[in-house]
Amino acid sequence: MARRDRWVMLATLVVLQALTIVTGVYVVTTDFSLGALTRQTSPTEPTASPQEGSPPPVPVVTAGPVLAQLSAKSGDGPLPTKGTLTRQLTSALGDKALGDRVGAVVFDATTGEQVFASNADTLITPASTTKVVTCVAALASLGPDTRLSTRVVQGAKPGAIVLVGGGDPLLAGPSAKPSYPKQASLATLAARTAATLKSQNIKKVTLTYDSSLFTGTPIASGWKPNYIPDGEVAPVYALTMDEGRQNPRNRAPRVTDPPAYAASAFARLLGRQGISVSKSVRAGKAAAGAPELGKVDSAPLYSLVEHTLTRSDNDMAEALLRHVAIKEGQPGSFAGGAKAVTAVLQRLGITQGVSLSDGSGLSIRNRIAPSTLAKAIALSGAASRPDLHAIASGMPIAGFSGTLGNGRRFTSGDSKGEVGLVRAKTGTLNHVNTLAGLATTKDGRLVTFAFMADQVPINAEPVLDRLAAIVARS
Repeated sequence: MARRDRWVMLATLVVLQALTIVTGVYVVTTDFSLGALTRQTSPTEPTASPQEGSPPPVPVVTAGPVLAQLSAKSGDGPLPTKGTLTRQLTSALGDKALGDRVGAVVFDATTGEQVFASNADTLITPASTTKVVTCVAALASLGPDTRLSTRVVQGAKPGAIVLVGGGDPLLAGPSAKPSYPKQASLATLAARTAATLKSQNIKKVTLTYDSSLFTGTPIASGWKPNYIPDGEVAPVYALTMDEGRQNPRNRAPRVTDPPAYAASAFARLLGRQGISVSKSVRAGKAAAGAPELGKVDSAPLYSLVEHTLTRSDNDMAEALLRHVAIKEGQPGSFAGGAKAVTAVLQRLGITQGVSLSDGSGLSIRNRIAPSTLAKAIALSGAASRPDLHAIASGMPIAGFSGTLGNGRRFTSGDSKGEVGLVRAKTGTLNHVNTLAGLATTKDGRLVTFAFMADQVPINAEPVLDRLAAIVARS
């Protein structure tokens, strides 16, 4: 047995020595770095949000690892051959499924060079790709780290308090389940307010609520009558919980008076904390500079933007539109938001091609040019605009997330090969299909694109997927 053990040991040493020699040769000849096996990179970008209607998964960091590999330097990889790309895109744009009114554009993300264009400056109904310009304006105007605050302040009389809406439609009500991004909680606000009141020996209060931050009509021109009953969106108010849903887990129904609904829930939560609230809960207005009794903050804006784009959240988009308006000195209304977004885009160098009636794209009166969308997306990948990076990281990924991960997109033979290689925002209304996003070409060049059609006979989504796939493999 001893002799056999020695032979086994010798044979093992010979094998290990041979492996060492082979590895050494490989290291020298290939410039292989052992550090590459252990090196870890910290996520430096915001995280993507879960798809609407699905259980909230553990957040997955996408922006850092993905965008770090995107070649966005001039000269890093050649541009696709224009003649070939033009021929392929022109052929696909001739598909009858697109209808008679189509716009398309492809830009080199870094240089801004137009690689392909067809009706690129034509104003077309954008549907939910409207959210791209709304979110770009929100990040540029407000900043990616801004949070939306819901507060309780002292009322005009002793024992009077005011619940002040801060324009956070994701404010979680008593029945909400934990989700991503982490929501500000009405229950937490009640607990903090109750603690302050008890420290002042106050155990009975009258409650009013203030939703005056947003102004104007809560329903946009161009919205169809079924949008609210069907749960597409809630009436837009500065005080809303669970995006105006009666049950936060269900798309519909939406409540008709979100501020009163949220205030009633808050009164019940105060009661659970030992604070008695008078039965009459009415609308009112907080006095300027009133002492604060409690506050809760939303997730940072970059996270809200990712959520808005990935899940195509209409309620959050409309809130962002109004916050841009207020920041830019306009009324917190649909009209004020439209003016403010246009002004911000002009500061960014996008001077034309936008006409808005809302921030979500539900309005059939919105018009945006394909070139405007592609230019806005290009800014999100620019090293000089880190404040806009959440646009890129929030885009749905073909075949994986959001409105591109529903099992219906990038499934045909001419597009499924590019699953995972395209990030884009979708847009869908009756007779309207749009797709705007970014991709890297086969040689590693980062490009942005927008394909838009608003006279679609039935459904043009497979053709839009094919167009994006042509760009990705060009």
